[in-house]
Order: sequence, then structure tokens, then C-alpha cells
Amino acid sequence: MRGGVTRVSTARGGALVSSRALALHVVALAGCALTVAPGAPDVCEGAVEMREASLASIEDFVRGQRRTVLTVSGYSGAGYEDPDAMLAGASRILDGQDPARTAINIGATAVGIGVVYELAKRKGFTTLGIVSTLARDEQVELSSCVDHVFYVHDDAWGGRTPGSDRLSPTSAAIVAISSSFVAIGGGDIARDEMLAARRAGKPVTFIPADMNHEIAREKARKKGEAEPTDFRGSAHAALAGETP
Repeated sequence: MRGGVTRVSTARGGALVSSRALALHVVALAGCALTVAPGAPDVCEGAVEMREASLASIEDFVRGQRRTVLTVSGYSGAGYEDPDAMLAGASRILDGQDPARTAINIGATAVGIGVVYELAKRKGFTTLGIVSTLARDEQVELSSCVDHVFYVHDDAWGGRTPGSDRLSPTSAAIVAISSSFVAIGGGDIARDEMLAARRAGKPVTFIPADMNHEIAREKARKKGEAEPTDFRGSAHAALAGETP
């Protein structure tokens, strides 16, 4: 339903159900779960708003929040070789932000960099996710720690539109509404968004990180390609100069 808002009550770890998906696939987090003390409150319970949105409507929402947006990007399905180091880097970045003034955008989905959503919620941040409608249509699992999900009509997951320097609608929306950016590793989509943000004069920070080695090797085997030896991701070569 274009423009409509779906509110879904969910407990952390449960499935989020959108207006066009009755159930979402469960995806293993490959060791990226946060360690939570027994009896700690579940910060990810509550209603989640999901809607298909235009750039203009997302901009209106952000203005209404009266917060700037920090986008955190990185690997998704490729995972992290050292998820603890990734979370430590993300924690340092978040500790430098004020939850009363900053909202955290990641990408709505649960895997890879998506585990930072729970970390952000535990630090008191409002969270949002801007993601292609492919995530809804292909029933990709969303993080249960994202407060507001915006599906952008897009035939791609993000990055540059093939054959041009123009960003896809999803990536264009992310760059437009964000005030600052952090990439912890990342592939082509993260690279393209961060480079576009830098061209727009927005602050970009890059933290080097390897993708999960075994996932990368298995992907290469399935494609009949040579085993990879460089696991730093395509964002590294383009953004390493932005390392803090």
C-alpha cells in the first residue's frame, strides 16, 4: 500500500510482518549477537512503523523528528570476520553522538551491520531503516530493533544505477536525508553511498573491517571463481583515506 503506514508490535527476535509479507525468513546472525545481561530489559519491544515512502516523505519525517541522521553502513549478508571488533567500533562512534539530537539509520535488515540496531537502541537512540522494496517483496528479515522502516520503490538494492553515476532511489534517499556517515568495511553499495556523501560535502568516516572469510570463500566456490585472498571489501580502496 503506497504511502500507508503499518504498525507492527514485536518482541526482539520475532518476525516483523509488513502489509505485503505474512512472515519473514529467519537468518542466522553468524555470531554477531550482542551479549545481554540476564534480566536486562528488552529495548526492542514495541510497535514498528513500516511504510513505502518517497524521498519527500522521508525528509518530512526527519524534519519532524528534529534530529540529524547518522547512517552506519557496512557488510550485510557478507558478514564480518570479527563481529566483536565491528561492534566495538560502532559503539565508539555512537558514544560520540547525542541520542536526543541524532537518529541512527542503517538499512533495516537484520544481518551483518544490522546488529548495530540493538546496540543503538540500548544506548537510547531512535532508529530508522531505509531499504529497497526488494526487501519487502523478497521477504527479507528486518531487524526487530528498528523503529521506523521506509521502503523505497527500487528495482535494485542500492548503489549506482548500472551505466551511470546516478544512485539508485534507495541510496539516493539515504544520502539525501543523512547528515553524516560511517562505514565499517563494506561492499559496492556502501562504497557508492559514501563516495556520493563525500561529494556532497557530508562527513564520512571509514573503519576498515574484513568480511566473513568463509562466507566469501563459499560464495566464490558457488560461482566457480578462484578463492579470494583479499577480504577487505570494495569500500576499502575507495574510503581508506577516511579512517579516523
